[in-house]
Amino acid sequence: MTTTTSTTAAPTEAVATASTVATASTASTASTVATADAPALIRFRPTGLDTAPEVNALLERLGLGPFAPDGLTAFGGRNDNWAGTTTRGRQVFVKTVARAPDGSRPEIDRALAFEATAARLPANSPLRTPEHLGTDRESAVSAFRLLPGSRSGSEVALDGDFDEALCREAGRAVATLHTLGTAGGASGGEAPDPASAPAIDTGEAPLPPMRWLRAFPWSEVQDRSMAQIAAWKLVQDDTEVVAALHRLRERERTAPHTPAHCDLRFDQFLVHDGQLFLCDWEEFRLADPARDVGAFVGEWLFQATYSVFAPTGGPTSAKDAVAPGFDLSHEEIVERGAAGLRHHIPRIAAFWQGYTECRTPDPELAERAVGFAGWHLYDRLIATAQAHAVLNPVARAAAGIGRTLLLNPAGAVATLRLADPAVPHPAVTDAAVTPAGVAPAAVLPTAVAHPAQPHPADAPSGSPR
Repeated sequence: MTTTTSTTAAPTEAVATASTVATASTASTASTVATADAPALIRFRPTGLDTAPEVNALLERLGLGPFAPDGLTAFGGRNDNWAGTTTRGRQVFVKTVARAPDGSRPEIDRALAFEATAARLPANSPLRTPEHLGTDRESAVSAFRLLPGSRSGSEVALDGDFDEALCREAGRAVATLHTLGTAGGASGGEAPDPASAPAIDTGEAPLPPMRWLRAFPWSEVQDRSMAQIAAWKLVQDDTEVVAALHRLRERERTAPHTPAHCDLRFDQFLVHDGQLFLCDWEEFRLADPARDVGAFVGEWLFQATYSVFAPTGGPTSAKDAVAPGFDLSHEEIVERGAAGLRHHIPRIAAFWQGYTECRTPDPELAERAVGFAGWHLYDRLIATAQAHAVLNPVARAAAGIGRTLLLNPAGAVATLRLADPAVPHPAVTDAAVTPAGVAPAAVLPTAVAHPAQPHPADAPSGSPR
């Protein structure tokens, strides 16, 4: 049994507000805590520590003491997790990750590879990550310092607080990640002993799963909702999208690879005292940096799509997101779509500004990033369909935008403000979201419906949603 430790940055905590749809694989019971001047926090009852003795065992080996039972809680996520104070007064967040069917622990190994690589980051690095206290690889359990009051990036974005300054900071952080291990990258300390940490994964990122573009494996049907199956059929029946994803994969294979997060979403960011942290490194690997850039762009485009049906900018409840907008005229949808883009594209531009301040991208990175932004919107469609019997029309609309980006990534680079800052960019107008435009023509839910046609040949498989 091996316990590893490292120190990289500052403490943090993951939280969810009552305005978000929070899920936790670990918790069947949730409680809501609110104050007069703060949003309600959804806290989950964690898995009993008597069924997970490896958690307190790790904390005691690290000299932190076991969790005190009072106040122990959990936060949303697909992995078991615990947050609280130990008997020695240390505030800690602990989580587990799943093992592979063969008993290996690739997610833990990737996370440990990141911690080893990031150990050279200087104290003032734009890339901040929660302090890693230690890991028990055998039990697949990791401990991090907990900082109460931090907010997840998804919460910050939903509340309208993920402003241009934070987006620029996110761009600088991601660019710094992409320079780790290079001549101009991290050099703030001694590199860890390579023999003590797993090697950085060089395997192909699992999404999009190319084999699933041809057919949905019958063995997986029982683990997917009806809406997810419908979402996959939506992709499979569109031969142009399937062909575009194959082209994107080919471009990815020949692109320069760097250390990359490969699972970048708003909820992987955390904000504490106005500073941005990036966490959850289970998919860390050498990959096309355009994956991370495209995912961040895709997150904002998904937000822009939701603004079509919630144009006031206020939080959208799960109830309101099921079937809104069908009483809107085409002109109203176009107008609201353009307004959403005008609101969010400056945030994309700020991210790109921060990114290019810290790293010079290869000449084709922006175009590949647009393609990955297109896939990200399909990925959001599939992920949000997990708990539903029918496809959410808003997610279908986002997938329509994704289709436009996948089929013509070069045409959207300037519109999304990913071009050279010296090159004038086109203004986002109502015309930009019409069917003849470059970007979200597909805000109409029907724009993602396409007749089934023959599929291209099979390709390597991955681990899909």
